[in-house]
Amino acid sequence: QVQLVESGGGLVQAGGSLRLSCEASGRTLIWYTMGWFRQAPGKEREFVAVIRWSTGTTYYADSVKGRFTISRDMSRNTGYLEMNSLKPEDTAVYYCAVDRHTGLSLGAREYDFWGQGTQVTVSS
Repeated sequence: QVQLVESGGGLVQAGGSLRLSCEASGRTLIWYTMGWFRQAPGKEREFVAVIRWSTGTTYYADSVKGRFTISRDMSRNTGYLEMNSLKPEDTAVYYCAVDRHTGLSLGAREYDFWGQGTQVTVSS
């Protein structure tokens, strides 16, 4: 089992930045991947970014490419999502999730463990 705890959400003005953290416990993520998803009110959960823990290989949704950066600190077993140039349409609950495979999965159904989510609100 893997437990995930997100932090770092909040209220920010458009153009601002936030850094989300996702601390994992229960086991090392070395053979897994970590993804970030978001869900806005009335919308489906959507993929944001993913990182393969062992190699640091990343992939981003087109909507965040160039603005968001996913990373990990292997010594802390913690993943991060650095969000810059935030837009009102980035407002959502952000979730981190872990897939017990090394493929860079974009579908939420591929992920086995989920955090509780953290709210990000971007005001215009």
